[in-house]
Amino acid sequence: MDEGQPIAYPVLDKGVRVLSGDGEEVGTVHHVVAAPDQDIFHGLVINTPRLGRRFVPAEDIDSLHERGVDLRINATAVAELPVPGGAAPEYREDPAESNWEHWAHRLMGRKDWKKQG
Repeated sequence: MDEGQPIAYPVLDKGVRVLSGDGEEVGTVHHVVAAPDQDIFHGLVINTPRLGRRFVPAEDIDSLHERGVDLRINATAVAELPVPGGAAPEYREDPAESNWEHWAHRLMGRKDWKKQG
């Protein structure tokens, strides 16, 4: 099958076929998991015919194409992928919380990241 041109994750369409490393069609793209503001690609949630939705981390993805996604893992490993569990934690830095720790972190080049929620 002609998968088309290589593409970047922001233009990957829902419903594109997903192929395991051993060439078996294991599902279709449900959605991309990314932090586009930071240009971070976390992976994909795919629909599988027998297992439902599964999360494929970016390190298990070999390439993205217009009409196909190629995985590095085989079909057996796809069956062991986790069910998607929700959003990643969000962190923030609040400069209004100026205390001695904030300034110590600044002097050392660190940030004051706080987990939200």
